[in-house]
Formats: sequence, structure tokens, C-alpha cells
Amino acid sequence: MENELIDLVMDDTRDRMARAIDHVKSEFAAVRTGRASSSLVENLLVDYYGTETPLKQLANFSVPEPRLLVVSPFDKGAMAAIEKAISNADLGLNPSNDGVIIRLAFPTLTEERRKAFVKLVKAKAEEGKVALRGVRRHARQELETLEKEQGLSSDDIERLEKVLDKMTQDEVAAVDVLLAHKEQELLEV
Repeated sequence: MENELIDLVMDDTRDRMARAIDHVKSEFAAVRTGRASSSLVENLLVDYYGTETPLKQLANFSVPEPRLLVVSPFDKGAMAAIEKAISNADLGLNPSNDGVIIRLAFPTLTEERRKAFVKLVKAKAEEGKVALRGVRRHARQELETLEKEQGLSSDDIERLEKVLDKMTQDEVAAVDVLLAHKEQELLEV
């Protein structure tokens, strides 16, 4: 019984940490690098006939050139709403609508803007690390509860806490690798 409960706590912790890493990746994807990428706009909410709908449900995306993103709406009646959502998102992009598709030209980033994006990415990485440490803290509380209720030995708890610490260190290192990659991508001219 004890081992099953311990396995449940550890599996839940691994799952939560994986979700935290996925969240950091999606946050990083939303930061513009000067190259066209649909991840920057696909989750924008568009007022589609009175309903807030993610853009990825309303259109296809293509990147015909490194600095050009083409948005092809499924419903041509949604063009104005999509264009408005992109304009209001404050992404530094000016949508160009020809009645069939919307073109988004990505301007080259200035040095100042690149540094601002690096600062933003570092903040998002730190949020990810805090989330990972929060998952570890939650797992430790669950283990302490098991210790009190199930009579786990302090040696078992100590061993499991070392496993938790190692797991957390590995995931924090993964965030650092993601951060270094994103920084390099942002500073690349």
C-alpha cells in the first residue's frame, strides 16, 4: 500500500513538472525572435460572432518567407475581427488584408528590442523555475502526510526527498537550456 502511494506521489510530481516545462516552452514560443512564427498569434483570442475564439481555430498559417506570416481564415467574414485582434495584441505587427488572406510582415528587431525580449524571456524562465520548486514543495508536503498517516520511516522520506531534489535540479537545468537557446535565437542578427 505504501509503495503504491509513494509511486502515485512521484508520478504526479513528474507529470506536474513536465507540464511546467511545457508551459515554459509555450511562453518562450510566444516571444518574437524576428522570424515569422505562427506561435506568436495562434492563441490570440478573436471576437468571432460574439465568442472569444483562439485564432488557430479560425485560420491556417503559412510562412512563405522568413519574415512573413500568412494567415488564411476559413471564414472570410472573420477577416476584420482577426485583423483587429492582431492589431490590438500589441505585437509590433501591422496586418495587411487583401480580402483573401492576411499578411504579417515581421520587422527586424532593434538591439534595444532584442535586449527587452531577453529580459522578458529570463523572467518567464524564472517563473518556470519557481513553478518547479512549488511542485517539489507540494510533493514534500504529501510525503510528510504519508509519513504521519502511513508510518513511513524517516529514512524513506529522506531518500525520496533526495530523489525529488534531483528531479527538480534536472528540470531547472532543462529550463536553463531552453533559456540559453531562446537567448541565442533572440540575439542572433
